[in-house]
Amino acid sequence: MLRHPALTNGAPGTWADLGSGQGVFTQALASLLPAGSQIMAIDTDASALLKIPQSNSIPISTLVADFTRSLSLPQLKGILMANSFHYVQDQEGFLHGVKQYLQPGGWLLMVEYDMIRGNPWVPYPVSFSALQELFSKAGFSVPEKIGERRSIYNRSIMYSCIAQLG
Repeated sequence: MLRHPALTNGAPGTWADLGSGQGVFTQALASLLPAGSQIMAIDTDASALLKIPQSNSIPISTLVADFTRSLSLPQLKGILMANSFHYVQDQEGFLHGVKQYLQPGGWLLMVEYDMIRGNPWVPYPVSFSALQELFSKAGFSVPEKIGERRSIYNRSIMYSCIAQLG
């Protein structure tokens, strides 16, 4: 669901996984990045971060922090947000703010539910069509949908997409 040439080709770099939890998608990203890359897994749950196994080839560091607040990060080649963007209430403002962490031409990789109505587990859903508009307003390229599948939890469609900082 994450495979894209922007991840597998080119020079290595540092990525951040915002809202990484126990690192399911962190591990998926690590399996795709070129050797020499590294990942910073960021979450408010310290015990979840401790459960992230190290990749065989990509070092994964952890940071206990709220990704919706200001962070001290190096310039990143990319940011992964897998099932975490739907916790951000001011999504447009957040996207404008997250640009400061990305190097020119950096990537934003998202995994989200294609939903319109929120629920306790997905309080601020963002459909793919809404995300396209948000990315445009924030100065990212049109997001490219790179995967889609039905969620085992609520039978909603999950999508993954990637966009580049304009």
